[in-house]
Amino acid sequence: MITIYHAPRTRSARVIWLCEELDLPYEVVPVDFSPEYLKSAEWRRLNPIRKVPALTDLDAAGNPFTMIESGAMVHYILERYGEGRLQPPPGTPESALFLQWSWFAEASLARPLGDMVHHRLLKPEAERIPAVVDDGQHRAEICLEAVEAALDGRNYLLGSELTAADIMMGYSLVLARRLEVHDERYPNLVAYLERLESRPGFQIAFASP
Repeated sequence: MITIYHAPRTRSARVIWLCEELDLPYEVVPVDFSPEYLKSAEWRRLNPIRKVPALTDLDAAGNPFTMIESGAMVHYILERYGEGRLQPPPGTPESALFLQWSWFAEASLARPLGDMVHHRLLKPEAERIPAVVDDGQHRAEICLEAVEAALDGRNYLLGSELTAADIMMGYSLVLARRLEVHDERYPNLVAYLERLESRPGFQIAFASP
């Protein structure tokens, strides 16, 4: 069984949401998100970069293995358990866009948001740099404008049906809203996030502890 090491408001929500959409069995192990625990040898055995999430599963021979990147977890689960669901056929233009938006959600949009989190919330106040926050907001807004345009006339990133690219993007948009970057300036995004939030899998993945 897939085991997901989860802390609320972290990227493990993507993996839980995907398993719910695919109706896959999984186990959630709550993670103490305190800096002390994340630095501990116990946690670093699962995630050596001291972040959440981690995932464990068994290979075909029954041997356990561990993963630490949420986007890689999403694509692994699709490949092994998805049976073609929540992704277009490989090698098609639709698959190219699926990959584009999946990676965009983390590499392009979540990166400046992460800079903002560090310099608004996580770093000691004396180490925070306001210019980093301002730059992160600017870069994030450029990304949101791109997604806003891509959603014009569409319910989801690839059209009328949800894919795992929307699961990847959904987490990043929730983070953007928490940081007050995503707002009513982006009506397509507002409607899109409302559609994502209405899904039972989203509600389970993002439930308050």
